[in-house]
Amino acid sequence: MTQPSVLTRADRARPARPGLVLAACCLSQLVVVLDGSIMNVALPAVQHDLSFDQNSLQWVLNAFMIPFAGLLLLAGRMADLFGRRRLFLTGIALFTVASLLGGLAVNSGWLIAARAVQGVGAAIIAPATLSVLSTAFVEPKERAKAFGLWGAAAGSGGAIGVLAGGVIVEWLSWRWVLLVNIPLGAVLMFMVASAVTESRDPDARRRLDVAGALSVTLGLAVLVYGIAEGERYGWGAPRIVTALSAGVALLVFFLVDQAKLAKQPIMPLSIFRSRSVSVANAVAFVAGAAMLSTFYFMTLQLQIVLGYSALHTGVAYLPVSLATFVGAGACSAVVAKTGPRPVLLVGLALATAGLLWLSQADETATFAADLLGPTVVFGIGLGLLITGTANAATADVPESQQGLASGLLNTNQTLGSAVGLAILVAVANSHTAGAMKSVNPANAMARAHALSSGYQLAFLVTAGVLAASMLMALAAPKARR
Repeated sequence: MTQPSVLTRADRARPARPGLVLAACCLSQLVVVLDGSIMNVALPAVQHDLSFDQNSLQWVLNAFMIPFAGLLLLAGRMADLFGRRRLFLTGIALFTVASLLGGLAVNSGWLIAARAVQGVGAAIIAPATLSVLSTAFVEPKERAKAFGLWGAAAGSGGAIGVLAGGVIVEWLSWRWVLLVNIPLGAVLMFMVASAVTESRDPDARRRLDVAGALSVTLGLAVLVYGIAEGERYGWGAPRIVTALSAGVALLVFFLVDQAKLAKQPIMPLSIFRSRSVSVANAVAFVAGAAMLSTFYFMTLQLQIVLGYSALHTGVAYLPVSLATFVGAGACSAVVAKTGPRPVLLVGLALATAGLLWLSQADETATFAADLLGPTVVFGIGLGLLITGTANAATADVPESQQGLASGLLNTNQTLGSAVGLAILVAVANSHTAGAMKSVNPANAMARAHALSSGYQLAFLVTAGVLAASMLMALAAPKARR
């Protein structure tokens, strides 16, 4: 078989099958986003089947999120250097194989390892979809249409994921939440191999900041491990102190590497000289923590405390998903006139109000009276934050750094998700453990109350963090007249 020709910037042309290229990129992005949400609904079934405890269950999500966040920027750089088509296919293959292994998992460690490999595959796929689109569609109208469809696929992934997860777990098994990626992966491999032409940046020097990528990924992994397991082993236990110290040391090395050591850093710190970029990434970090932790605790509240089925849980997520979509779309025209500051402030205020309201829902809650209103308010606020941070992160950045700015925003949001979830799970579990000491564990209502009170505290703490973040949002620049 002849190898695909490599297009340079000078001879890049419209692809022979642009529709198939666009479909491959959009479907790939949909699968990556969907995989981040589809596992939420399956968590109680996974916990029961593989004997996860309350502390370790979060690793079903964080094992995916940490390598995904830590390797996004490096993977994008590798695609530019070594070929976008090649990296695209590699990411799909890795993601598909990991999905198969995860679906066959017989214990918790096996599943966590498979989810970590999935995260690596997703980190390769996500930047490849954007770089392939940017090189395949260069005419302004076609480019705008292509990126609009790509954005719609990414935006709809969350809603599709929770509903699909509910249907799959209810009618088949949680294992099929992962195994469904195998036929999808096969289809994507065919589409990419058939339609995408190889391309790379001919002006890029072949230098990779491997030390930076490894230090930030490993640093986050051991730091999150220390936070997640601190309650179980004791915060003064040698393994916890070692993990927290090593995590901080690795992250400090990462910053030194980016500032002084790396020839071509994956995260040039100079970009944070822009106040708009700094504010956007700080707010995105907090918003990521709020989003993932809220969905995590809401899933446990619905299924374990309130007794919802997986399908019922998936349907219950639709209002918040639709509200997020509406919130993001409604302010897209407004933010250009007002600048990101008002949008960020209103988004944080609404998300805070929604979580304060949600923190009042206990083990006697009903969906219509106690959950629908707060989740819709939270969803609208979240949509405003997604649009506001995206605008602020790229507003004052030169065209040559737009890709870097977008990658940083996605990375920080994902990092916030992983770190925030670890901290809030520790807070909720510590509270629940304390509440259980004074009740009979055999008493189902007492146990439900103890669990629900832990989830309520997590919502309350998250609301407090969002409210405090409004001070950061005040630093966002005003709209230019």
